[in-house]
Amino acid sequence: MGAVRIAYYGDDFTGSTDTLSVAVRGGLRAALFLRPPSLEDLRAFGALDCVGVAGTARSWSPEDMDRELPGIYAALAATGADVIHYKTCSTFDSAPHVGSIGRALQLGMKALGRSTAFIVGGQPGLGRYCVHANLYARAGQDGPVYRLDRHPTMRCHPVTPMDEADLRVHLARQGLERVRSFGVDRLAADATPQGLDALLAEAPAAVLFDVLNQAHLRAIGRLLWDRISRYGGPLLLAGPSGVEQALLAGRTASGALKDTKQASSEGGRAASHADGRDEPPGVAGRLPSPVDCTFVVAGSRSPVTAQQVQRAREAGFTLLDIDPVCAAAHAACTDGGAYCQDLATRAVHVLQEGRSVVANTTLAGEAPSGSGRDLALFAGQLMRQVLRRHRLARVGFAGGDTSSLAVQAWDVRALTLAYTLSPGVAVCTMHADDPALDGVELMLKGGQMGPPDVFEALRQGRCTQAD
Repeated sequence: MGAVRIAYYGDDFTGSTDTLSVAVRGGLRAALFLRPPSLEDLRAFGALDCVGVAGTARSWSPEDMDRELPGIYAALAATGADVIHYKTCSTFDSAPHVGSIGRALQLGMKALGRSTAFIVGGQPGLGRYCVHANLYARAGQDGPVYRLDRHPTMRCHPVTPMDEADLRVHLARQGLERVRSFGVDRLAADATPQGLDALLAEAPAAVLFDVLNQAHLRAIGRLLWDRISRYGGPLLLAGPSGVEQALLAGRTASGALKDTKQASSEGGRAASHADGRDEPPGVAGRLPSPVDCTFVVAGSRSPVTAQQVQRAREAGFTLLDIDPVCAAAHAACTDGGAYCQDLATRAVHVLQEGRSVVANTTLAGEAPSGSGRDLALFAGQLMRQVLRRHRLARVGFAGGDTSSLAVQAWDVRALTLAYTLSPGVAVCTMHADDPALDGVELMLKGGQMGPPDVFEALRQGRCTQAD
C-alpha cells in the first residue's frame, strides 16, 4: 500500500463517484469504498493515492452526524493522508436540520485537532461558480447560470430548498460562524501564502475560496499544498470535487502529487485491482463498448431527470412507472415484497427481449411525505432483483439520495472508475462478493447532472475526455 495523499468522505454517492472520476482522470490511483476501509481493504487494492468513502450524511440529522462522523474522520486520518475532504454537493444544498455542512465541519475540526477548515466554493466544469462568497449554478448541462437562491430547481428543492446564495450566511445558519472569504480580488492580487496567512490571522472558523475558472483552482491548490509543506497535515477541506481539481491543478508548482503513469514507471508495475487487472485502481484499460440493453432506476424529481426520462422513451427505452405509494409501503418487506417482485418480473421480460428499461418515480404522482428513504431502499431492492434474474453489464441510478441509500444497502466493497460519461456523471465498476453485482458497471447520477440523452449514452458507452 502506497502513501495516501487525499482521503475524502462524500455526503452522497453520486458526488462521491464524481470525485473518484476527477482523481483518477487527474492521474491518481483511487478507489471508493462503501464504508471506512480496513487495512486489509486498502491492501486489496494496492497502492492508492486517493481513498474515498461514499456516504449518506446529506440525509443525516445533526444527531446522526454527532454519532457517525467522528469515527469516519478518524478512519480517514488513519490513512495518513495530507488532506481530509468532506465532499459536499456542488450546490451546497443542506440545512440546519438535515445534511448540515456546518455541523460536519465542526465535528471534523474537533476530530482532526484543527482550528480552521478550508472551503472550495465552486466547480467550473459543472457550471458551479462562487463569486464574493455567493454561489451560482447552471441549470442542467447547457442552461443559463442562476444565483443559487434564484435557481429554478435548487430554490424549491423538496428537502433542502436553497433560499440563500451567500455561503457565509448559509453556513452560519448551520452553526459555522466566522467564515471568511478569500475572494476573486484576493485571488487576482494576493494569491500568495502571505495573503492567506494574513486572513488566517483573523482566526476564522473557515476560509471560503471563490472559484470562477481553472486559474483560480490552480492558485488555490498551490496555497493549500504550500500550507501543508510548511505546517504539515492533515488539512480539513470541504466543497465539491473542485477540491481535488484545485489540488491537482496546483500540484505542478508544488511537486506534491505525481501522475499515476509517472508513479508506475518509477515504482515498477502499476497497482493491481482486486480482480487481478494490472491497471492502476479505477483507471479504465479500454474505452467502453455499447451494450445491448441497460436498466436504470430514476428516483429524482428534478426537471432535468424528467427530460432525460422522456428522451429515453424517444430512444426506444420502455418506461416502467413505479407507484411511490406502493413502493414506500413495500420498502420494509424482504426483497421489496410482492410489488417489487412484480416490477422486476416485468422489467426482466423486456430486457430479455433486448430492450432497455427505465423504472421511475420521476414522472409519477407526489410521493408520501417523508418517504424518500423508503423509496430509495425500494429502488435498490428492485435493481438487485433484476440483476439476480438477468445478468447485465451496465446499469444506472438517477438521483443523489436514491443512489446513496439504494447502493449502501448492498454488500459492495468498493467502486473503481470504469469511465466518465459526462462531467459529473461517472460509471464505476462494482467489487462485491455477490456474483450478480461483481463486475457490473454502475452509473450513479445526480438529478441535475448529465446530458438530455444520458440513458442512451449509458447504453452506447459514450464517454467524455473533458472536465
